[in-house]
Amino acid sequence: MDTRFVALGAAALCLGLGAGAAAQSPAPTPTPVSLPTLPPARTIDPYVKAAIDVLGGVVRQQITNSQNTANGTVSFYKRFDLQVQTGTNAYRTIHLHQGTIINPRGVSIADGQTVSVGGVAQSDGSLNANVVTIQQ
Repeated sequence: MDTRFVALGAAALCLGLGAGAAAQSPAPTPTPVSLPTLPPARTIDPYVKAAIDVLGGVVRQQITNSQNTANGTVSFYKRFDLQVQTGTNAYRTIHLHQGTIINPRGVSIADGQTVSVGGVAQSDGSLNANVVTIQQ
């Protein structure tokens, strides 16, 4: 009796799923979005192109500089590891090494100090510091 009940339930489910699939309507096709562009026959003035190239270079340089620097408050410091709070809930890990220059000379890094760090950006987002300047 149990096998008949299971077989009857399975048959009912199969019929119910087949009916539900047939009743579904196909998904509507998305409409393409037309983006604004310049007309194909339009030429750009050489002075405008030069200005765009200069501004693009300035932006690229600023991006490179921001990747290789960190400014903020020291939130953690232990021997060769440093963490700088660069903004609200934004932190950057700094790795010090033998030969890292700490300005002004003779001052030790401590939690709560405002620092400016210059170095080489790493793929994990951290920074290998070459120079640490403590703001007084």
